[in-house]
Amino acid sequence: MARIDARRLAAFLDDPGACRVVLLHGDDPGLVRERAERLAARVTGGDALRLVEVPREAARDPGLLAAEAATLALVGGRRLVRVREASDAFAAAAKEALAGPGPGLVLLEAGELPARSRLRALLEPAPEAVVIPCYRERGAELAASIARLLAELEVQAEPAAVEWLAQRLGEDRLLLRRELEKLAAYVGAGGRVTQEDALACVAEGSALDLEEALVAALGGEVAAADRALETALAEGASPVQVVRAAMRQVQRLHLAALAVAGGTAPGVALEGLRPPVFFRHKPGLERALRRWRPEALEAAGAALLEAERRTKATGLPAATIARAAVLALARQAAR
Repeated sequence: MARIDARRLAAFLDDPGACRVVLLHGDDPGLVRERAERLAARVTGGDALRLVEVPREAARDPGLLAAEAATLALVGGRRLVRVREASDAFAAAAKEALAGPGPGLVLLEAGELPARSRLRALLEPAPEAVVIPCYRERGAELAASIARLLAELEVQAEPAAVEWLAQRLGEDRLLLRRELEKLAAYVGAGGRVTQEDALACVAEGSALDLEEALVAALGGEVAAADRALETALAEGASPVQVVRAAMRQVQRLHLAALAVAGGTAPGVALEGLRPPVFFRHKPGLERALRRWRPEALEAAGAALLEAERRTKATGLPAATIARAAVLALARQAAR
């Protein structure tokens, strides 16, 4: 089957047509599961008697998938044969399923598979198979998905709120959906999500504490940065997440600093950043812009890149390295 364009993906999941085998794979298990659940619901009509779960140990029987797909459902309708933890061990079984009499649909859910994977090599050129990559969404793609998911939950959102959510909820699709469901319940059906709503409902725990720590650090508030960072780490922020978030914040501040060096006012420079700066952090970042010059921010970014390398390549505790890197920013800003 021809490669499915992203714009046609939703229609395919609702109606896979004559497709015999579907492979979902990628580094976002939540997105794999979300698409698998949607496809399974459409094919079986929600009838549990038309769904067959095949364990990964069944890979030792190459004919099992084909046999299950060829079996007629007792209640009528098309069967769906689902493998949740598929791997290249299922390549022989998938080949048999493609050649079998059908009419059931075989659904394989896998983690990230390289291009040389046997499953991908078998299914990507097959006319009766579809391979759908499920990678973590970022930027405009993630923002569009958030807006779509909120619309499905019968709420709308301000563009600034969508961009704010995209900055914080892009790591895990299941977490993303849970947080959006909570947000939709908060504003109510037919409501409109603002940045304030997002902050009140979603910005809890380590993510918010981490951002507060970084804004404080760039503004030279050493003690405040230390307290917020300690809370973020205690609530689950990983050291690598801390360093990468610091790098993103420094990069954004560098762009604004270049604009200020060209004669733009700090507030206007911050307004030009995309995604937009969260309203609560504008005063702190305006103070930071008065303390940092572009060349100093370049050097800070290089130091953070080295800190990330050290979290992976040295015997020192990663949390110690991350904390030292952020507090070094705060002390430099304070000077």
